[in-house]
Amino acid sequence: MSNADQAYHGDEIAIVGMAGRFPGANNLDAFWQNLRDGVESITFFSDQDVLESGVDPALLDNPCYVRAKGILDDIAGFDAALFGYTPREAEIMDPQQRLFLECAWQALEHAGYLSDASTARIGVFAGTTMSSYALNLYLSSEIVERVGPFQIGLGNDKDYLPTRVSYKLNLKGPSVTVQTACSSSLVAVHLACQSLLNGECEIALAGGASITVPHKAGYLYQEGGIASPDGHCRAFDANAQGTVGGNGMGVVVLKPLAAALDDGDSIHAVIKGSAINNDGAMKAGYTAPSVQGQAEVIAEALTVARVEPESIGYIEAHGTGTPVGDPIELTALARVFQGKTGRRQFCGIGSVKSNIGHLDAAAGVAGLIKTALALKHRVLPPSLHFEQPNPNADLANSPFYVVDRLVQWTASDTPRRAGVSSFGIGGTNAHVVLEEAPQIAPSGAARPWHLLTLSAKTGSALDTATSDLLAYLRQHPAANLADIAYTLQVGRKTLPYRRAL
Repeated sequence: MSNADQAYHGDEIAIVGMAGRFPGANNLDAFWQNLRDGVESITFFSDQDVLESGVDPALLDNPCYVRAKGILDDIAGFDAALFGYTPREAEIMDPQQRLFLECAWQALEHAGYLSDASTARIGVFAGTTMSSYALNLYLSSEIVERVGPFQIGLGNDKDYLPTRVSYKLNLKGPSVTVQTACSSSLVAVHLACQSLLNGECEIALAGGASITVPHKAGYLYQEGGIASPDGHCRAFDANAQGTVGGNGMGVVVLKPLAAALDDGDSIHAVIKGSAINNDGAMKAGYTAPSVQGQAEVIAEALTVARVEPESIGYIEAHGTGTPVGDPIELTALARVFQGKTGRRQFCGIGSVKSNIGHLDAAAGVAGLIKTALALKHRVLPPSLHFEQPNPNADLANSPFYVVDRLVQWTASDTPRRAGVSSFGIGGTNAHVVLEEAPQIAPSGAARPWHLLTLSAKTGSALDTATSDLLAYLRQHPAANLADIAYTLQVGRKTLPYRRAL
């Protein structure tokens, strides 16, 4: 698809940087490889794991206790010195806040905008799960007496996630906490786009974090609830019985598309349009989803994006794998699509929750990053555990098919496009329409010699940065060395330990 085939109207937003940590993947390269390979990154815990986490031993004999969760490799590690924290200050800070701060740094580095020389107004829009870490701190009288409840609150309260990033990275755009339960991070993306279009900032970070402690602990299955009885999420399948929890976080760096093209940014995908709404009261209960609410937000996003449903090749669904939620979601999608086209089974659908679990406040941005990577690599990764379609959803006569294996994403007469949905308990729905990035002409002929510069806070961190650069060059032998040298020189913080080649 050439740029001539991509119509822009001046209100598109470019994704120019991304970072994330997900179950089984400490970076986006590993995340994408797991998605491609159809890896389920859910950990099933042993008796010892559960007991060492401080879980009540009586739960081990409870047949309803499911020892499964999507977990991160290391939630205790944190580069406190890089951000000017003492070890004691870091100790009382929620891992969600610590690791999200690192992800925000990494995302800006990925975009090439983490520089002391940057004058851009950069906003932050993000949400997080309720801090279970804080509950443990408040229960310790020794910690409360030593640091005081106010300091514990500063390190753990939901309100301080985005403003902590703005403070530590010296970002001066809007800094807004977004809390709409499971849809928080995708709502944050929508609000960030609106802030960019309104001129409140020139670059925006958007995303969410979700880490629960104790980390290696399962959950009690309740019949009729949203949790799976066996720790697997079977989105859209006849045997779907619920979802499984997961820990993780993601951040995207957003910029108006016209500005990104003018500035020569790396563009990973384009946000054509987005919308949010709420179900209101016309549904079975406060926690229940709504066909009408979901259909309206999807239709509005498509209208804002100025695209027809028939041009959408993939939907990254909310896809919790619940017997009630999946049919409602598919019914809402079908209502929107079938109002415009009679074609059947032309649009793939899947759910990242089948790979990594339900990341709560970070679920939406996880699906957004998955879909942006799929557009970039032009393949659709499999949604796991699908064997037979849910009998309450008429997939065969709908526009959708479940992507149950790795599929090459071929272009049609329009650019590759996708929709991403996220629906929160309480009824706040979000939908984002994505399009593949425009083709950008490569940089011209470069001089034969280039200066590669690196800097870090400590000597060991400098060695790690050097190893990371070497690994990147080996993995991407065709990368333009002039572009790499330029980004290293103008898109990085200047830190005390330095190396040049």
